[in-house]
Formats: sequence, C-alpha cells, structure tokens
Amino acid sequence: MTAAPKAPPLILLGAGGHAAVLLALAAAAGHRIVGVCDPRLAADRVQRWHGLPVLGDDAAAELESPGAVALINGIGQLPGGTARKQLFARLRARGFDFPAMVHPAAWVAPGVKLDEGAQIMAGAVIQPGSQIGVNSIVNTRAGIDHDCSIGANVHIAPGATLCGGVTIGDGAFIGAGAILTHGATVGRDAIVHAGAVLARDLPCGQILCGPASRTTTQRTT
Repeated sequence: MTAAPKAPPLILLGAGGHAAVLLALAAAAGHRIVGVCDPRLAADRVQRWHGLPVLGDDAAAELESPGAVALINGIGQLPGGTARKQLFARLRARGFDFPAMVHPAAWVAPGVKLDEGAQIMAGAVIQPGSQIGVNSIVNTRAGIDHDCSIGANVHIAPGATLCGGVTIGDGAFIGAGAILTHGATVGRDAIVHAGAVLARDLPCGQILCGPASRTTTQRTT
C-alpha cells in the first residue's frame, strides 16, 4: 500500500488578529508552520512573532518554491475590503496552494465541499449539502445549515446563522450575529451588518443596515 504524500509545510501571510487565530487553528490541527510573512513586521525588523520566524514581507513568500510550501491567508476580511482577495489571487497565480483549514472543534458534515483556501474556525457548524467557496471564512461559532452555497472571498463573521438553502454571492460580508432565514440570497459584494435579520433577498452591492430586512442602502463603491 502506497503511503499518502506528506503535506508540505505552511507559511502564514499576515500578523494581525485573524492570523493569530489561524496560527492557533493550525497548532490545534497539527499543521506545521515554518514562518510568517508580514510587511509591518519586516519594516520594524521583528525577527519572531508568536514563536515563528519572520521571513520578510509578502514578497518573501514568492521566493519559495510553490511545490515545497503551501500558504495560509492570514489577512482578515473587513466589509468591502480587497486586500485578502488580491493577495490570494496574486500568489495563487504564481502556483502556490492554499489548503482549506478546519479547526478540530468545528463540525463539518460529510460531503460538504470546501474549496481552496476556505477557513473554518472553532465552533463553526456546516451541515450537509453545503459548499464553501474559494478563500472564504466561516468564523468562530458561525452556523451554516443544510444546502447553503457560499461563494468566493466571503466572510461569515462570528456567531452568524444561515438557515437552510441560503446562497451567498462572491465577496459578500455577513456580520457577527446576523441571521439569514431559509432560502435567502445575498448578492455579490453585498453586506449584512452585525445583528441584522435578512428575511428576503439582498441584491448585489446592497447593505442591510438595520435589525430587519426592510432597512437597506446602496453601496457607493
């Protein structure tokens, strides 16, 4: 019987709060991280961060061989932000892999599809028939029920609840504690603010600002 190929070591990109959470996830899941790349740490000539050697800024990762290491996108996702998406796209185009990361304290049903770079944090629950898109985050204690479809570069913030059959378009942001009722659709780049309740569809680029689905505004970007 042929042994499975050994997973390559990982380099963490970014050194903010989201990166620290991913570092804890990686340790809990038994991954091996060999260093961190971060422009601020490199500019300040910091040599170690949370026990990891600082390899340089983001460009330092590109000096590595794509086949020898894989990457973790530690850039957090804010509403309307593009830095995380751009970093992923640039390094993926260079041939680097971004493995899906799942905390051992998360529950992901058998058959759930996790695309490249998906990150599932501690306490998250993803039920059968769901799919998490490329470079998307399902953050701490978020709940995704059956048959949900989450697009690319989406952030489901801590404690958000998606009932069954919800569809989230690429680049959307679902705030902390938000509730999306059964069958709701959130369009591309739309934002559901923290604590809001979405009981109908939210078009592309719209923002749900209030505690009920009647309160929406058009994004200006």
